[in-house]
Amino acid sequence: MLDVEVGAVAHGGHCVARHEGRVVFVRHALPGERVHAVVTEDHGGSFCRADAVTVLRAAPGRVEPACPWAGPGGCGGCDFQHADHDTQRALKATVVAEQLQHLAGITWTGECEALPGGPLGWRTRLRMAVTDDGRPGLRAHRSHEVLPVGDCPIAVRDALDPVLAREWTPTAEIEIVSDAAGETHATELLEGGRRLEVGSGTAHEHAAGRDWTLPAAAFWQVHPAAADAVVAAAVEGVGELGPDDVVWDLYGGAGLIAAALADRAGLVVDVESDPEATSAAGGNLADLPAARVVRGRVEKVLESLVRSDGSPDVIVADPPRKGLGRELAGRIGALGARRIVHVACDPAALARDVAALAGAGYRLAGLRVFDAFPMTHHMECVAIPERSGAEPVR
Repeated sequence: MLDVEVGAVAHGGHCVARHEGRVVFVRHALPGERVHAVVTEDHGGSFCRADAVTVLRAAPGRVEPACPWAGPGGCGGCDFQHADHDTQRALKATVVAEQLQHLAGITWTGECEALPGGPLGWRTRLRMAVTDDGRPGLRAHRSHEVLPVGDCPIAVRDALDPVLAREWTPTAEIEIVSDAAGETHATELLEGGRRLEVGSGTAHEHAAGRDWTLPAAAFWQVHPAAADAVVAAAVEGVGELGPDDVVWDLYGGAGLIAAALADRAGLVVDVESDPEATSAAGGNLADLPAARVVRGRVEKVLESLVRSDGSPDVIVADPPRKGLGRELAGRIGALGARRIVHVACDPAALARDVAALAGAGYRLAGLRVFDAFPMTHHMECVAIPERSGAEPVR
């Protein structure tokens, strides 16, 4: 048990404290608090991890968690249920600013924007684990222990009912999707593969003024309002397009952003490696003559795209959580697009990519951050690296 003064928030859902010369990453605390914290993980070295179990001096933004499993020793899904929503968003903005300053040398003073609907009842996609006796549950933080929860207050209403009402294969995992039509799809993930157990397996969504059909397992934004917010920010960041402009939508998934740009450009190429997502993109974009779908890994197809279509005028990239990486960011920057729209859910990965693109002559001309994952430490960012000399973002 440690008695510590809690310092600044850090990337990952915890705050930083110090005790006898060592860093302590404290969960369930807020900056400025004094707490008793129980060490939960210590491998020696310069830091350890701890949970705040007693608050001796509370910060103004502290509230009672909405879920009884959200406290010390409980579910690892939520990081900030002990903070009110404004405080959560302020913490996330601080993390983005710190990562940009530390990793890219950029000063950013923006905010983390709230999405409609409040901090509860928003999660449309989640993964549950199964206990040894077949009950679905959620894992404890940084643990394989499965907690047999009876509900999840951040999940959309009624989404878990058909999952919690039945037994599952012990030690399996369950991938759950609740689509815009209100249908729940639940797939059991086993060592031998996937098995659909609940729902049709085909998700129906609505975003950016269009209806979408895609496999339930294909990527889609988790928050019901996030798809519209990201598309709007991406379109704003792309700026003016003309009939001769070529746009690449890298990691384009089912074609969400490509569709929003296809009536404004000469050609929009959706590049995606997942076969189910590319199949869905082909169907969803079939009515848009300017849209083309290319299946393949982004790093493998860049040269062939240049040979077939020339260098792009604008690039949209929505890579996995790890980001583009220095090498791929450098290759993309060398293509000379006047503007890049970078969608990211990890601020550290985003900052590293922005720094790599700066080396190719790009400056950060705009950034919007959305609280697309309330109660957690995650957020969705849309950054606009712009080539020096390009027209300003409108």
